[in-house]
Formats: sequence, C-alpha cells, structure tokens
Amino acid sequence: MRFLLGLTGSIGMGKSTTAGFFAEQGCAVWDADAAVHRLYSEGGAAVAPMQAEFPGAIEDGAISRDRLREIIAEDPTALPRIEAIVHPLVQKDRADFIAAHPARIVVLDVPLLFETGGDAAMDAVACVSIPPDLQRERVMARGSMSAEDLERILARQMPNDEKSARADYVIETDTFEHAKAQVQAVMQDIERRRHA
Repeated sequence: MRFLLGLTGSIGMGKSTTAGFFAEQGCAVWDADAAVHRLYSEGGAAVAPMQAEFPGAIEDGAISRDRLREIIAEDPTALPRIEAIVHPLVQKDRADFIAAHPARIVVLDVPLLFETGGDAAMDAVACVSIPPDLQRERVMARGSMSAEDLERILARQMPNDEKSARADYVIETDTFEHAKAQVQAVMQDIERRRHA
C-alpha cells in the first residue's frame, strides 16, 4: 500500500532540504512550487487559460510572477481567479506524479497544504519548523526579498505553530544533522504504520 506524506511549513523553514532527505531514503518527492513553475513556463498548461483571463501576465510566452504580483496588488479580485486557474492544474500534476511513481512512500512538498485543505488527502503530515528569528535570518540571507515581502507572505500563510500543532510529525530543521535524524525517525514510524 502506498503512503502519502504531506510535507509543509512556512517559508524559510527548510522544506526543500527536508524533502531531499526523504528522497535519500527512497521516497518519491513531488514539489508543488516546481509544479507551478512548470505550469507557468512557456508551453505550460496554465499559460493559455491565464492569458485568456489576465493577458498582461504573459511575457515571452510564459506567465510572469512579477506581473501577477502587480495584478494582484491592483485588483483584489485577481487572486481567487488566479487560484481557480492554477489549483486544478496543480492537483492534476500531483495526481499524475503519484500515478507515475511506484515508491512505497510519496512525499508531497506543499507549502500551503493546510491552507488549501490538501491535508485531507494525506495519510500523514510532517511540518518543518524553526524559531521565527532563524526563519527570518534564512529568508533574508537569500537576498531575493525584502522584509516587507516576507511579512506579506507570512500574513497569507497559517502560522507555523498552528501547522505544527495540526501535523502528525514535526521536523525541527535547526541543523542538517538534526533534521536528517528526524526524517529517519519519521520513515521508521511510517514503515511501522504501513505494516501494522
């Protein structure tokens, strides 16, 4: 029986690194952000419907995230319309991935798993977590966003404390070694659950 593990957590918490540790353990890993990137790229499945709804969002045959941000900032009704286009396509991408990968454990890396109700489709959920000051430090070290951008993103996300409380597993990503050891413990527990 295949086991679906949702992996979530706020920005800068170490989801990608943790997903890599699960992949090292033999799990198939699907990344929601990478799926959106494919859908937004030239020839991606979201380009034509987005062009019909928001022609200004298309640049060089692909969806421009910068232009989408501008559209959302100018039009409060834009975000739900964008989500209505993108979310079903992301769900299809996820379903196609699960069907194509025979791994016993499939990890679905979804930043907004609880916010979108995606946790209902999972056998269990793991949430990555670090203290807020370390989170800010990591995000700001990337150099790709301002403190104001980070605050806007955090305002749209469920607080990580709440995500952690709702999760079956909490993986503290303060160090690589600590996170890797916790991933191994989660894997052992999942294997026990699968064979119980």
